Amino acid sequence: MKGRGPLAGVRVVELAGLGPAPFCGMMLADMGAEIIRVDRTGPPAWGIGDILGRGRRSIAVDLKKPGASDIVLRLVAGADALIEGYRPGVMERLGLGPEQCLAANSRLVYGRMTGWGQEGPLASAPGHDLNYLALSGMLWPIGSADRPPPPPLNLIGDFGGGGMMLALGLLAGIIHARATGKGQVVDAAMVDGAAVLGTMVFGLLAAGSWNIQREANWLDGAAPFYGVYECSDGKYVSIGSMEPQFYAALLANLDLTEERFRDQWDQSMWPDLKAILVNRFRSKPRDEWAALLEGSDVCFAPVLDPLEAMQHRHNLARGAFVRSDDGHLPRPAPRFSETPTAIPRRASAIGDDTVAILQQAGLSGEAIRAAFDAGIVGGRAP
Repeated sequence: MKGRGPLAGVRVVELAGLGPAPFCGMMLADMGAEIIRVDRTGPPAWGIGDILGRGRRSIAVDLKKPGASDIVLRLVAGADALIEGYRPGVMERLGLGPEQCLAANSRLVYGRMTGWGQEGPLASAPGHDLNYLALSGMLWPIGSADRPPPPPLNLIGDFGGGGMMLALGLLAGIIHARATGKGQVVDAAMVDGAAVLGTMVFGLLAAGSWNIQREANWLDGAAPFYGVYECSDGKYVSIGSMEPQFYAALLANLDLTEERFRDQWDQSMWPDLKAILVNRFRSKPRDEWAALLEGSDVCFAPVLDPLEAMQHRHNLARGAFVRSDDGHLPRPAPRFSETPTAIPRRASAIGDDTVAILQQAGLSGEAIRAAFDAGIVGGRAP
């Protein structure tokens, strides 16, 4: 499949997995990279659909069979990068570790996606997004002071600190390899990436400008001018009146004229102002507040559910959501002026492209039939 977008011409071999590794592959495929996904020969590991797998061709390989690593190494020989999301040591045991793959292709950028990293006392322990975020120090500051920190979906560990960091690392490695002819290993750990996303908080803490207690700072819900408020209909609005001119606009639009509220950073008045704002926003339904404040200097947005977000006038004007084979989905981001992107086609079914990929790798018809007969590869037989 010929890619479109700024990464057209980049070829990546992806070992099928879940969560952050396929998200990384999706980002690269959205930007035009050719992704060859090495699937297991059995049924999918998780029955939630394959939206993150869009834009891939699929070859089904039983990696535990003798000779399977030779098949994958043939694919690696013609690739710019590899993505794998197994626990440390698994790829080595399969004969597909960095040493073997870089021997097959010295320019390869070998991307490794794990929760805890390739070394350390927890390297081989199981975990999920919430655990990695917890150990990074970035789960603690989220949420109200009177209850446990909430699970913030899997946006921060899996996708922000994991898949996006790996995508950045792979692209940096590819640029270096094209300049020097030398490949390398990219060790992307979600616990590392989540911590990096919190660099500003760590910096403020070091400077003495951040209270370690939850809901005691200007970004974590303590400040009345930066938060979410319930409306009369049970829906919500968000207020981000951080800068002085925006704070002044908030006071003006809500007719708050008391002199004690003028000093935005006087934390002694924050509880009183917050109580007033709670009652004020509860006086109207969300959409009335949107009609009054949206687009103003208050820094305002209604809190929309995912279905509402697709229909908001701003998102409609930008074409932020587009129809795809898998339904309405966010348009690929970021956007490029010279090499525009589009959502790639739906992922191939497991093994649909096995024969074509093996032919592209230079295997003869006889060798391909032998690989099927031996159970090394699966899918649509020749």
